[in-house]
Amino acid sequence: MSSRDKILAAVAQNKPEAKPLPNIAPFKEIGYTDIIGQYEAVLTAIGGKVHRVSNWDEVKTIVKEKYNAQNVRVLSLVPELDDVATSAYEINPAAHHLADVELALIKAHFGVAENGSVWVTEELLGHRAVPFICQHLAAVITASNLVDTMHRAYMRIGSETYGWGAFIAGPSKTADIEQSLVLGAHGPRSMTVFILQD
Repeated sequence: MSSRDKILAAVAQNKPEAKPLPNIAPFKEIGYTDIIGQYEAVLTAIGGKVHRVSNWDEVKTIVKEKYNAQNVRVLSLVPELDDVATSAYEINPAAHHLADVELALIKAHFGVAENGSVWVTEELLGHRAVPFICQHLAAVITASNLVDTMHRAYMRIGSETYGWGAFIAGPSKTADIEQSLVLGAHGPRSMTVFILQD
């Protein structure tokens, strides 16, 4: 038995008993009268951008206007946006093959108005490094897939089966060094969310 196996066996042996999740039913009553407006206000406040769009062509127009420079790698994991991508997505790429991605276009399962985040899982990303290794990140959600609070978000994903998932909100930022805010220190320098009207 390797050292790793010994450690994992010891952890498994000393795992505490499972406890039921707390009752979060009272939080169901919390909500926003304008959920899209709330989402937009929060994401904008934390450094992100929101575009309300009515169709895929509007998304393509915005992407082309912003990322029309030559030699810029635009990667799409959204079939509807494949024609604005400059690079095809390889199946199961190594993370270092994604290092030069300027813009990654992804879909998200839903967004959370309370904190301006989107919920993504491996099935949407191909490689889990995609939303963190790119210079700029753009996610597409539908308006009907916005929830008010994290409580409702956890109720939605609580019974789902997925290997890996993350809530992503805004560009990467840190102010650890000299209390100076730096964007893109350990992730994308910008995050844009397209809210597609149903």
